[in-house]
Amino acid sequence: MCKSRFLLLALFAPLTTAVAQTASQPRYEIVVDHDVSITMRDGIKLVCDIYRPAQNGKAVEGKFPVILERTPYGKRTGEPWAKYFVPRGYIGIAQDIRGRYASEGHWFPYRDDGHDGYDTVKWIGEQPWSNGKIGTVGTSYPGGTQHALALSNPPYLTTMIPADAMSDYGVYGVRHNGAFEMRWLNWIFNIGGPEGSDAARDPATQEALLRLGEQVREYAKGLPLRRGSTPLKLSPDYENWLVQAMSHGDYDSFWKDSGDDVVAHVADYKDIPVYHLGGWYDSWGTQVANMNYVTLAKNKKSLQRLIMGPWTHGGRTHSYAGEAEFGSDAAIDFLAFEQRWFDHWLQGIDDGVDREPPVRIFVMGGGDAHKTPEGRIFVGGHWRDEHEWPLARTVTSSYYLHTNGALSPEKPGSEEPTSFEFDPRHPVPTLGGNISSHNAPPSKHNTIERPGDSENLMEQGAYDQRCRVSTWTCDDTRPLSSRNDVLVFQTEPLPQDTEVTGRLIVKLWASSNAPDTDFTAKLIDVYPPNKDFPSGVDLNIGDSIVRARYRKSLEHAELMKPGEIYPFNIEMYPTSLVFKQGHRIRLDISSSNFPRFDVNPNTGEPLNDNRRWAIATNTIYHDAQHPSQILLPVIPAQTGNR
Repeated sequence: MCKSRFLLLALFAPLTTAVAQTASQPRYEIVVDHDVSITMRDGIKLVCDIYRPAQNGKAVEGKFPVILERTPYGKRTGEPWAKYFVPRGYIGIAQDIRGRYASEGHWFPYRDDGHDGYDTVKWIGEQPWSNGKIGTVGTSYPGGTQHALALSNPPYLTTMIPADAMSDYGVYGVRHNGAFEMRWLNWIFNIGGPEGSDAARDPATQEALLRLGEQVREYAKGLPLRRGSTPLKLSPDYENWLVQAMSHGDYDSFWKDSGDDVVAHVADYKDIPVYHLGGWYDSWGTQVANMNYVTLAKNKKSLQRLIMGPWTHGGRTHSYAGEAEFGSDAAIDFLAFEQRWFDHWLQGIDDGVDREPPVRIFVMGGGDAHKTPEGRIFVGGHWRDEHEWPLARTVTSSYYLHTNGALSPEKPGSEEPTSFEFDPRHPVPTLGGNISSHNAPPSKHNTIERPGDSENLMEQGAYDQRCRVSTWTCDDTRPLSSRNDVLVFQTEPLPQDTEVTGRLIVKLWASSNAPDTDFTAKLIDVYPPNKDFPSGVDLNIGDSIVRARYRKSLEHAELMKPGEIYPFNIEMYPTSLVFKQGHRIRLDISSSNFPRFDVNPNTGEPLNDNRRWAIATNTIYHDAQHPSQILLPVIPAQTGNR
């Protein structure tokens, strides 16, 4: 039922030069039908706002293509893109997903989004104002609702632009090679729980949840998190899912059948044109390049397109990521970008978007490393079109770890292993990386605070790998390389520029005196000192982790035998970067990266249910029989810039 209708004036902003002259033009006003209910197959009502083209305050008769966003963040967040597209001849619909804000039902990530999306799209396609063509938008979780929708193979769904999209999250995203990504603790504590949940509709309950969110740093330090032990019990849907996610490490049906696992269910995915967008410092979209894009391009006939920028999560309109500045070209006009795609597939405009190369990447690096007015390091970079991903001309190059801390193409000989103690009570602090949902509590106040800190659980993007007073997990201001539990392997200063574009895989040989532990890997671009940065900069490029009990298979845990040497495969998110002449390529190996990942107690107890902690002695092997190495996707210089 329609509760209200409002008139919005169209914003007649001039088109950017990125949009072809044949692009759809603003010519309508907007009327909005707020709080329209759509009944799902099980009787649950989901609520949406419908933005329609109008003239003189009345909806225009006729049929139009529809753009849909299904979101857990409140349907009013769809208003900015609706104001852009509706004047150009589209209908915009923003819907609260099940159990969020105005919609009925219980929330569970993506479990219901396939059939709810199907029912919603079918309803839209049958309305008298729909021309039967529906496109979808949304970033992060709403990107994942698009994948869930496509997996339900609904009628009328024509094309999608899932940006930084959550998917396959039992492999990367919630679990990460068996470890738990702590940003989800923060999402439940500070985003999902106190905002938009059914429980939060009670003022007293919302106040209790907001106060709980201010304690997220305390709870992150004090894991495990047990059901019923915190005020989160007032929001049982959120507590139940969080405890399950933290306790369930096996990549089995719990994750594969969760609703948006594209790789596991690619046969069910509707064969339609999809533009995948991600960032090299994003938490979701980066692995889209290796997983969703590659899988769909191989298995579907329809056009699959990929763009990867130097962005953090949702940061495509920015030219920076953390402390790295990439130049003004790095940012894009995302609405104009989406318009070209939708104009072609939904309005039939021949703007050439379907004839462009299928892959567009931003190659980071090449800048002069000066300090920008904002205090960032100028990394620089440039856009480049490609015909496939991974790049066919890649030369996969092994860089081996050596006892003396060297990282080189030379294979190791008879070399002694390197051991370190990993104390889970003093983990290595997270300084940037592929992170989302890092947000501070709404009050911008934490029970653990530092002078000048951002109040976030952690920071996202590229950061100099040196501790600072404002980082709540740092005990000092030393570089991470000075810690005894961080093993540093680096090249000599590079004699020439070296481009690395593609998958980043570490093959490690290791043992432990513990039945279970973690091994982490971090790729770093070491900048030489200059007048603006007299100590140089250790800039993080990528990182990852593997929980030892999942070293053989993500589907089945198996504890280690103390002292036995095992192979470990640690795949970071992909990247594209030029390591400049004079820089060093560095690989850091350790056993923690907190609070990016939960800390392994080293005891082998059930996940999220330990009562004990133990210091582990972990050993890395780098000899002829155990050649630990990183496989770098090097792009030959003669064809690297085309």
